[in-house]
Amino acid sequence: MHIPPFDNANTPIVEAGNALVPLNYFNIVKLKKGESFAYAVPGYETCIAPATGLIDVQVGGFEAQGLGGRGVDVWDGEPEGVYVPTGAEARFTCRSDTAEIFVAGAKYDEVLEPFAVRADEIDLVQYGSDDTKTHRKIKHILGQKQHGRVGRLLVSELYTVGAGGWSGFPSHKHDTDRLPDETRHDETYNFRFRPAHGSGLQMLQREDGAPGDAYHIVDGSTICIDKGYHPCAVLPGYEMYYFTILGGLSQRSLVQYFQPSHADQVETIPGIKDMVAKFR
Repeated sequence: MHIPPFDNANTPIVEAGNALVPLNYFNIVKLKKGESFAYAVPGYETCIAPATGLIDVQVGGFEAQGLGGRGVDVWDGEPEGVYVPTGAEARFTCRSDTAEIFVAGAKYDEVLEPFAVRADEIDLVQYGSDDTKTHRKIKHILGQKQHGRVGRLLVSELYTVGAGGWSGFPSHKHDTDRLPDETRHDETYNFRFRPAHGSGLQMLQREDGAPGDAYHIVDGSTICIDKGYHPCAVLPGYEMYYFTILGGLSQRSLVQYFQPSHADQVETIPGIKDMVAKFR
């Protein structure tokens, strides 16, 4: 499902219990200096991650001062985040002139402890190559380093490196719990482009060898993926970013199943196996 960019007025873009991706929650909150926003999502653990701007965060007795700090866009610095336990009330206040804040969530019953992830704690992986048109950098906010402190939620930022190329390739899916080959993880993306008038393509193929669907994605597009193989691409001359939310049905670690007709590419694209290992 493609949700075109719109002014969501600080209300969830993907509600808790969404029919297509019930394991995900997603909101974008925009604030001006001094403004605050508070929320709680029963049954969902969440992550507060500023796209731009600087905020202070409070979750019960826990506080994280000066979270974020990026300037004009998501290319201007490193990500930071705060983990918010299931159902907990969180409040954040804008300290910069403006701030745009992502709130990502995954369905989870247990209540854990809040914590902050600072720029020097981000789990970074880079894979692909310019030659294969798959060069990509992934910045895990809630990734491998936070395993054991989080229930089912994985949160990352993904960047194409260079101008143009493919991401999410070799094509893969994760819509069925059938260990050790695959896990069920609902996935939600929010895309940005540099320059902002750039755009790209999100593919979705339900079965190997069968015709699929394609969505024209622009700056601010949200994509919800329930099942199927789902590579995406950016136009030549532009850079693409997408904020990624993964919520597992029965475990946190993601096991991707590579499309059989393209599975041999796992051996030809540099760093694929390192990338796979970080989604846990």
